[in-house]
Amino acid sequence: MTDFAQWPCEHVSAASTFGVHYGELDRVYELASVTKLLSAYAVLVAVEEEAIALEDRIGPTNATVAQLLSHTGGVGFQRQDSTREPNTRRVYSSYGFELVAEHLEQAAGMPFAQYLDEALCQPLGMGRTELWGSPGHEARSTANDLLLFAKEVLRPTLLHPSTVRNAIQNHGGDLPGVVPGYGNQKPCPWGLGFEIKGSKSPHWTGTQMPEGTVGHFGQSGTYLWIEPKAGHAAVVLTDRAFGDWAKPLWADTNDELWRTATQ
Repeated sequence: MTDFAQWPCEHVSAASTFGVHYGELDRVYELASVTKLLSAYAVLVAVEEEAIALEDRIGPTNATVAQLLSHTGGVGFQRQDSTREPNTRRVYSSYGFELVAEHLEQAAGMPFAQYLDEALCQPLGMGRTELWGSPGHEARSTANDLLLFAKEVLRPTLLHPSTVRNAIQNHGGDLPGVVPGYGNQKPCPWGLGFEIKGSKSPHWTGTQMPEGTVGHFGQSGTYLWIEPKAGHAAVVLTDRAFGDWAKPLWADTNDELWRTATQ
């Protein structure tokens, strides 16, 4: 089993649904793009409450909420980036999440951070999770809190199971795209906020893990994966920014975690 104590980070915290735990599970870390999972789930709560709809068209490209959550909305990573026609390429974007959050704020009459807290964090007991900035990449949380979230995805209580199944299915077809840090992927499947492993290679999940594995990693050195068919999930948070150090280590670790989960 991976010795997290040997990782080249000052702090590492890990939690799973299958008994692997390491470090301070209530230590708060910056999540970077793992934030997108929490934001997408809050948006889906708003969809079920009929505050907004996945078919609503918003933003400079007149993209749907679903397209923006699945990175097919034609907007770039930041507001000032160039745009393209929706559903022509998967362009990884935090700006798309900001557009959806602004749309929800107008419909709900409250800040998106407050909506996320009331719709997701409070009901699940995620008391140390906070969205402090962009809904695309500026939340902080703990391994314990994110494990609560992962268990919610596996056995939904805040959403209808069909809503979650839709969120972790591929949206936009077999479009090519880029996974930040891992280069061009063709195809590059993505759900509503949830990245889908598919046949991507190289990838941050293990090479032995099923193609249906979903989740996200963050440039702050964090990741969360969920394998819905087997019902397993793992969270690993660090305080070292993602880089070349992480690529082989994360893949090998996730293969080991998967073997532990399924043995």
